[in-house]
Amino acid sequence: MALELKQSLRLSQQLVMTPQLQQAIKLLQLNRLELAEHVMGELLENPILEEYAENADEEDVKETKQDKIEKVEDAKTKEVDPQKGEGSDDINWENYLNSQPYTPSYGGAARDIDPDLPSFEATLTRADSLAEHLMSQLHLTRMSDHEMNIGAVVIGNLDDNGYLVSSLEDMARKTRTTPEEVEKVLKKIQEFDPIGVGARDLRECLLIQAKQIPHNDLIRKIIENHLHDLERKAYPAISKACGVPPDQVIAAVKEITKLEPKPGRPFYDESSQYITPDIYVYKVGDEYVIVQNEDGLPKLRISNFYQSVLRGNHSSSMTKEYINDKLRSAVWLIRSIHQRQRTIYKVTESIVKIQRDFLERGISALKPMVLRDVAEDIGMHESTVSRVTANKYIHTPQGVYELKFFFNSSIKRVEGADVASEVVKEKIKTIVVAEDPRRPYSDQELVELLRQLNIDIARRTVAKYREMLGILSSSKRKRLF
Repeated sequence: MALELKQSLRLSQQLVMTPQLQQAIKLLQLNRLELAEHVMGELLENPILEEYAENADEEDVKETKQDKIEKVEDAKTKEVDPQKGEGSDDINWENYLNSQPYTPSYGGAARDIDPDLPSFEATLTRADSLAEHLMSQLHLTRMSDHEMNIGAVVIGNLDDNGYLVSSLEDMARKTRTTPEEVEKVLKKIQEFDPIGVGARDLRECLLIQAKQIPHNDLIRKIIENHLHDLERKAYPAISKACGVPPDQVIAAVKEITKLEPKPGRPFYDESSQYITPDIYVYKVGDEYVIVQNEDGLPKLRISNFYQSVLRGNHSSSMTKEYINDKLRSAVWLIRSIHQRQRTIYKVTESIVKIQRDFLERGISALKPMVLRDVAEDIGMHESTVSRVTANKYIHTPQGVYELKFFFNSSIKRVEGADVASEVVKEKIKTIVVAEDPRRPYSDQELVELLRQLNIDIARRTVAKYREMLGILSSSKRKRLF
């Protein structure tokens, strides 16, 4: 076979992800706070972009030439008294000082001037974190500087629950000491408040707290050797292994249930749990109005100064090329943001139209809906709808929900139309809350109860939904006392 070179012409189509298209897709899946951060970054990098107040009138802000002339004339005709300073108006400082009480800056005397003001303690913005709480106790402990350094490293390696997440060897390596020395400091920290902090596992955490209980021999034995049986509520097995009557085991278990398995729980920082909706839905009359939350989102426009530079004849070709490049980037960013807002509005409008019964009556009226339903309704691709609904929250008359919440699979009814999976989860939760804690329902019994409510569901699906809701199995929900 001989090798030869050929030239051929072929026409084909392919999708090319340009940088502008990539930016538009990225903006589409950002929530409001992320978009504001991205826009602020663009304002810093692109001099063509500038922020403006939408309700500001430029004619009111700009100072005219005539105004400047009048100010100059006023300054020339103004009489100046060298004894009083500029201007003819003088201030009666004696009356002013008499009307303003003197406020000392030392001690606590300033607090008594206005009794209606809140105390300094009432102006705290947040409570101490777990690490701050432990560090304040560490500074009150009689330790050497080296031990203080070890204690700070130990506290820095505690998770939100108060458990130690690093090994003694790693902390010894960081502090250039021995694991035995770290263990010694750790034992002191485990005596801090809250009791049980600094433990390496649940067993050690409970044992530290059990030391505070008088006559704790049986309690300590159960925690050390029968924690798995305690989890399964196998009280007869514990009674047989420990050689004590069942009533003593139950009394010990009651004391154990009073212990805190997560000592750091009271110090959880809940500030990150507050949600600012990206979209608001209000009912006005018989219609629902959609309002996008744009608070904190800068309004963008092209700088007039750089436009004039671009139109002028005094700039070099390199300068104009740079401005043109930045201008294209700025225009595309503004168009992408506007397109993003229109797309979010269209998707939300479709969701409101499909889920109107939910807005009226609540979660029991939620309809099964998938991405394809909204995509076909607004004439867009499913991937676009998925990006729009990612990481965004909507405020409705029924509460604040993630946009993804409205997309759920359907469960067949015994008779009638299908029901949304979220409705089934809500039914399961309602049944479990109302059950007898001494005789909790098994998954099969939940299936039968749901069938009575006209919901046809398999037992494995009930088990999956129960785990998603954080509901324990019937054996673990059962209470004997």
